[in-house]
Amino acid sequence: MGLPLAELARLVDGTIEGDANLIISGVNTLQHAAQGQLSFFSNQKYKKVLQATNASAVLVGSNAPPRGTRTWVVVANPSLAWAKIATAFHPARKFAPGISVQAFIDATARVDASATVMAGAYVSGGAHVGARTVLFPGVFIGDNATVGNDTVLSSNVSVMDRCVVGSRCMIHPSSVVGADGFGFAFDPEKPEHFKIPQSGIVRIEDDVEIGACSTIDRATVGETVIGQGAKIDNLVQVAHNCTVGPMSILCAQVGLSGTTELGTGVVLGGQVGVAGHLRIGDLAKVGAQSGVMSDIDDGAEMMGSPVTPLRDHLRNMGVFQRLPELLRELRDLRKRVETLENKETT
Repeated sequence: MGLPLAELARLVDGTIEGDANLIISGVNTLQHAAQGQLSFFSNQKYKKVLQATNASAVLVGSNAPPRGTRTWVVVANPSLAWAKIATAFHPARKFAPGISVQAFIDATARVDASATVMAGAYVSGGAHVGARTVLFPGVFIGDNATVGNDTVLSSNVSVMDRCVVGSRCMIHPSSVVGADGFGFAFDPEKPEHFKIPQSGIVRIEDDVEIGACSTIDRATVGETVIGQGAKIDNLVQVAHNCTVGPMSILCAQVGLSGTTELGTGVVLGGQVGVAGHLRIGDLAKVGAQSGVMSDIDDGAEMMGSPVTPLRDHLRNMGVFQRLPELLRELRDLRKRVETLENKETT
């Protein structure tokens, strides 16, 4: 069953150029779209793919290349428009409320009647699970932990004792909220690494998404905080007492050392590592595989290890790629200088 293109265009405030009577059966990428499907174009590197696509209609921005005879839907933001239309074809899964007889709910826990608790989930004493929240098999909710409304915890997610997860959050399989922070004091007399009690909590605000196999450590004291609307990818480590600002994005394999503070809207590319006790300012961006060893100002764009301003990094990389050529020139110049010096001495 399809949806009229005109209806989809209205959903995203788009202007149709071509056949407004098309019926769209689904969405797909430019490379894989078939007749009857809708795709989108937002990156100039895919111009050739755009020309060859079998999609019946394509979402494009006003600055797209000449568009030919296919049907186009002109929108302000093709990627965002495609996401909204894709949601129309693939709405969020609905879950029947109720608690499985194979789940364990402590007698002192409070689970809203509209929540869904699947087989194998475990809700500890004093914990609170909000309205319409979904706990998949293997979820563990620790003592006195709180999970808000309309939140989905996928299989084997752990929310440890006293930690707080807000409303409309999504946490993907095998992630841990509230593992102990990595804190030890070295005792040279024994010798041993003496464990520092990790008595704080994690507080995750509303509308946060956390990918699979990520860990948010509890604070040594106080709180580790993930701000409203932040999005965290798979395999990310957030250490004790960190603050991740609202609307920030942490891509896969990012690692934050203890007491790192990220401002609002920070973007960290994949495998960025941040040393402890630093601040990364509002709207700052750090490129993939960078090492952050000092504070970063608001709005800065940085890359490299250690990080430098993006322009400097790109300039340095250009020089680095020429090093073999420069080395040959240096050796040649050295020989010429030695030859001239030998002539002068003779």
